[in-house]
Amino acid sequence: MPSLTQLEYIVAVEKLRHFGKAADSCHVTQPTLSMQIQKVEEEIGYPLFDRLKKPVMPTAKGQKFIQQAKVLLHEHLKLMDLSKNQGGEVSGELRLGVIPTVAPYLLPLFLDSFSGKYPKVHLLIDEMKTEDILAGLRDDRVDAGILATPLHEPGLKERPLYYEPFSLYVSKLNPLNARKRVKESDIEGHDMWLLADGHCFRTQIMRYCSLHEKDGVFHNVAFAGGNLDTLRNLIRKSKGYTLVPSLFVETLSESERRDYVREFEKPVPSREISLIYRRDQWKSDVLAALEATIRERLPKHLSQEHDPKGQEVVPID
Repeated sequence: MPSLTQLEYIVAVEKLRHFGKAADSCHVTQPTLSMQIQKVEEEIGYPLFDRLKKPVMPTAKGQKFIQQAKVLLHEHLKLMDLSKNQGGEVSGELRLGVIPTVAPYLLPLFLDSFSGKYPKVHLLIDEMKTEDILAGLRDDRVDAGILATPLHEPGLKERPLYYEPFSLYVSKLNPLNARKRVKESDIEGHDMWLLADGHCFRTQIMRYCSLHEKDGVFHNVAFAGGNLDTLRNLIRKSKGYTLVPSLFVETLSESERRDYVREFEKPVPSREISLIYRRDQWKSDVLAALEATIRERLPKHLSQEHDPKGQEVVPID
């Protein structure tokens, strides 16, 4: 029967697709790692990896073995974590992924409070795109994520935290700036600034506005922003507009809101932001503490319930 250490070596190679990098990540020499994996292969009677391929790839049988190895390692971590946390105080480590259009605006609202309330929780936060959070959850590299939903991913549970309306951030040079409120039919693709591919917020804007891949605001400039502040500065100094979430608007001065932000007519385009994690996630006490703290620190105007008459939750896919 392979040892847990041997299984960790095997999973590391599958993840990194390289024996040397896997050895480094496991803090052993490459000969040691290779020898231990070979012992497992001799025991089970077939190779786990095709070593002739670059990068290294699992064999068909190896892939099935590795999937079960991941399950076993996951259950072992669960057992060890539960054995260490039998007291009444919430404690432990939680690896949290947060999408870039949420992280800068939500994290400052609750981190100070959470840190003070739960000093024995080690919260490791990484700003990640949706696809990377989902991959991390499946591979057990991430415990939970905060991102736009619904996603309907098998094996994952979504707990909506709040529903966040969108506004239009619009240049003073654009006719829509003169409106008190705007509607979907006012939006034209050639005036829209967008985030880069891979951002779910970009996908939601394109879905809501029925946009397709197109030329940019300037006919000879192709640009996709990496964050909302970049788009904001482009709009202020040139022309066009983009959609922005409510917590982004909260960071602006009153004068900037007055000069550049216009609300939508009902139903207002919105997004559902949820805490998402694996259904077999065992760190339920830490997740419950995180969820409760976020809810406590949210601005009162952000609804924790969907209002179908006043909101239109924009699909992601």
